[in-house]
Amino acid sequence: MNGVRDDPSPSGRRGLWLVALASCALLVAACGDAMETPFGPAETATRVSAETTIATTLAAAPEATAPTTTDTLGGSDEPTEPAPTTTAGPSAPLQGLALEAVATGLHQPTVVTAPGGDPRVFAVERSGSIRIIDPEAGLLEDPYLNLRDRVGANGIEQGMLGLAFHPDYATNGRLFVYYTDLSGNRQLSEFSVSDDPNRADPEAENVLFELEQPPESSDTRHYGGAVVFGPDGYLYVSLGDGADSKNQGQNPDTFFASIVRLDVDSGDPYAIPSDNPFVSGGGAAEVWAYGLRNPWRFSIDPVENLMYIADVGQERWEEVDIVSVAEGGYNFGWPLTEGTHCFSPSDCDMTGLTLPVFEYDHDEGCSITGGYVYRGNEIPELAGHYFYGDWCGLWVRSFRYEGGAVTAEQDWSGDLVEAGQVNSFGVDGAGELYLANFEGTVFRVVPVR
Repeated sequence: MNGVRDDPSPSGRRGLWLVALASCALLVAACGDAMETPFGPAETATRVSAETTIATTLAAAPEATAPTTTDTLGGSDEPTEPAPTTTAGPSAPLQGLALEAVATGLHQPTVVTAPGGDPRVFAVERSGSIRIIDPEAGLLEDPYLNLRDRVGANGIEQGMLGLAFHPDYATNGRLFVYYTDLSGNRQLSEFSVSDDPNRADPEAENVLFELEQPPESSDTRHYGGAVVFGPDGYLYVSLGDGADSKNQGQNPDTFFASIVRLDVDSGDPYAIPSDNPFVSGGGAAEVWAYGLRNPWRFSIDPVENLMYIADVGQERWEEVDIVSVAEGGYNFGWPLTEGTHCFSPSDCDMTGLTLPVFEYDHDEGCSITGGYVYRGNEIPELAGHYFYGDWCGLWVRSFRYEGGAVTAEQDWSGDLVEAGQVNSFGVDGAGELYLANFEGTVFRVVPVR
């Protein structure tokens, strides 16, 4: 199985599905935990081939004006940091979307990001390197940061999984990396850029935390791995349950199955924000939310100050949770619930749980890859659309979240046929949308007019 998955060639995609389905049949009757995608179980889902109805979506799309902020789910009326301003687009109507390859030959890229205003794009390779995609020179040969000597990338869920640049990176040069080490421990570390703006110093590593897999688990899965700075200036990090949901999912005293919130500008190696929900007790002081299975990717919309968490499901349901970053202490329910449904026990009590606002079942896919709310300038018709994909279904979709409800759902699979197995989405320094796939290509999402 690993041999097939390590083949990044486009021709290997269909072969991957045949081998995956055959392997599941041999291993277990329900694929479940027997075979994991990079970020969830690859059940016997088949490729979704949905018709794209662009005309319908565009007819319902908002006019090309700057987005307005609303006080949704208790979020602030005003964003606490500037967000990209959406301006009126070209007069030609949007006909659809396309993928423009900006780099190829990467090893299973897991993150695409950039410091605000920086023209470069930074792509993380699962094997332990951060590469620079220069707007003029393309993919630079030498890595920006090379940690292959300390990153363990066994299986398909370990490796270098998260990267966030400090909001003041242009002046302080600080960046934060989440990876699994050679022993399989999850680790969050800080690095700094060197005198060369295209090089970070691998020897100047400051470890913020290191966690072994749960002692009850002998598995190498469910690491989570997103690292995101919020509008409050604090660092948010998602951690999966370590494939030990029974002991970790409903335990706020542990980092597992949670999103933690850290003040990396104070303390040694960090301080606890004074308004963290469990700072006075009831859970670990770092924990901001819990009850998650494997929140591989999450993002924060800088306009609405809402966090979009894509949590990979177990047996039947993939989910997106949307909550305000102005609050905290959310319990997303795992393993009591999977999506909006009881999981264990089957007659669970949902009192006090924060249920997802969106879900889909494994007839459509089997491993959600969360993305971003579009706030760029090139496609103003899609301002406010949250993009996401499915690693097994080989599709990309979007929706808007307005007034507490999901609207304007759109399947872009007919346009973005080259997407392949979507490992991660990303945004550049101008807020434009990117997509990285398991096959090793980083694409920019561009409008067709």
